[in-house]
Amino acid sequence: MTIVTPSSASTSPVPVDETLAAWVAEIAELTTPDRIVWCTGSTAEFDTLTREMVAQGTLTRLNAEFRPYSFLARSDPSDVARVEQRTFICSEREEDAGPTNNWAAPDEMRATLGGLFAGSMRGRTLYVVPFAMGPLGSPFTRIGVELTDSPYVVASMRIMTRMGSDVLARITPTTEWVRAVHSVGAPLAPGEQDVAWPSNPVKYISHFPETREIWSFGSAYGGNALLAKKSMALRIASVMARDEGWLAEHMLILKATNPKGRSMHIAAAFPSACGKTNFAMLAPTIPGWTIETIGDDIAWLRQGEDGRLRAINPEAGFFGVAPGTGPSTNRNAVDMLWGNSIFTNVALTDDGDAWWEGLTPTPPAHLTDWQGNDWTPASGTPAAHPNSRFTVAAAQCPSISDDWQNPDGVVIDAIIFGGRRTSNVPLVVEARDWDHSVFIGATISSEQTAAAEGTVGSLRRDPFAMLPFCGYNMADYWAHWLSFGRALRGRGRVPRVFQVNWFRKGEDGRFLWPGFGENVRVLEWIMDRVDGEVGAVETPIGYLPLRDGIDTSDLDLADGTMDELFALDDEAWLREADGIESYFAEFGDRVPAELHAQLEVLRSMLRAGAEGSAQVA
Repeated sequence: MTIVTPSSASTSPVPVDETLAAWVAEIAELTTPDRIVWCTGSTAEFDTLTREMVAQGTLTRLNAEFRPYSFLARSDPSDVARVEQRTFICSEREEDAGPTNNWAAPDEMRATLGGLFAGSMRGRTLYVVPFAMGPLGSPFTRIGVELTDSPYVVASMRIMTRMGSDVLARITPTTEWVRAVHSVGAPLAPGEQDVAWPSNPVKYISHFPETREIWSFGSAYGGNALLAKKSMALRIASVMARDEGWLAEHMLILKATNPKGRSMHIAAAFPSACGKTNFAMLAPTIPGWTIETIGDDIAWLRQGEDGRLRAINPEAGFFGVAPGTGPSTNRNAVDMLWGNSIFTNVALTDDGDAWWEGLTPTPPAHLTDWQGNDWTPASGTPAAHPNSRFTVAAAQCPSISDDWQNPDGVVIDAIIFGGRRTSNVPLVVEARDWDHSVFIGATISSEQTAAAEGTVGSLRRDPFAMLPFCGYNMADYWAHWLSFGRALRGRGRVPRVFQVNWFRKGEDGRFLWPGFGENVRVLEWIMDRVDGEVGAVETPIGYLPLRDGIDTSDLDLADGTMDELFALDDEAWLREADGIESYFAEFGDRVPAELHAQLEVLRSMLRAGAEGSAQVA
């Protein structure tokens, strides 16, 4: 099949569905690229792309002695993170987007985007990127096609998704697929040389949930440009999941096996840059434990034929935060980055290797920083951007599980919600039942990180760690979780749900819990609770471990540390309840009655001093 653009023609590598061909032609007519390339996903194609980007200056090839077949990309300083204030949900009705999303009327947004995209790919190539989220042939899997003028996006999509001709061949007249259009938004004048990373002050990341479309303009940063990731796999997929009766979640999935040989799969939701990747690749400090990685960022969950909750990681790679990733925090991540990786906004050593804060105990004497400037430890600025990233295939992870691509998904035995709280929230607490689980997920708050624009350290509600990623009204999302739980409960297959907080601090400002590999001690208690092997104390916020419920042997903890980690301040929690009530008020009468009821239970138990009753559950 041949598509003729204003200046050239291109031929697809396999027969193409007529609807897809017509759509590509329509977008090409709007954006006026010089040529069209239908991506095959082949190694030869990737080689060609990376060679072209190195020649152009988009990528720097790293020293093959240290990082074979690896590259460094530097973005424009204004394009380093998600831009939530420029991310829109263009549902037909404003109330369906809800108060936590930026809403724009679909017709108005289409008119705006039409003007911006007109001629936006002039002087560049339009790449057609067919991709699958999930293993090909799995009932979980969904297909999309991204049209982009960024070869960096194409190369990254090859790592992050199943991409290319095999997916294209699966698009037939009966296939449902998500349409995604991306442009860096800086058209070239005739004869003008393309720049390494075009920068545009105007940015739009727009989602049309009813028509399953994504349009992104003006940004080349990962989450804004790799439209298979947050845009499709969460914002659009969450709407698909609501309509079809499953869940699309901002969750890692891991497999934990204890010294007795008991294995469980656990899904966990943490806000970005709050330790998801480290937890997914946890290196246990207790002998006899094994942690295997299924995924580090996104989980799609549905009820299996046996009634149990099952999940897949729809991605094929990791797009992880580099700073803080080192041998002492995440040995598996460091080891998997030996080669075949793309690094974005990290520093460059004088001998051509990648470096970031946390990779080594002592920084090198000289580096080229993430903006291309000379850097020394005396510079007073980070050498790598705090949100610098690595992109690497999941198959390269030393801890990857044998069943990470199981088309039927893995059975989820427990769900964990986490956040970054320096006070109030204990190390671990178990929900009383499913309604209480949804209440915990809905009221999670966390301190802002560098993964999104905003004031780092400020506190915000981040329900289910989905605040930036839910594609519809968050209150309706809570209702969907409640409904989904009723379906699980109807077949007696409801997983246990927990909340964790690795980040509580003492009066001296230091973290009370050592975290990282020691988090296996909390996993041990969680697994024992799932198996009914240990008791717990009922409190107003849920079930806490008994006094010696967490194994602290061989930990050098100061006296009273565990008491501080589990201390509950009734007055502080009553203030927390007031904050929750105010938060719920933002959603009006769409908040499910079950969550209001849970808030009243919390208040009544706090007022009654129930946490001192020490009832064993």
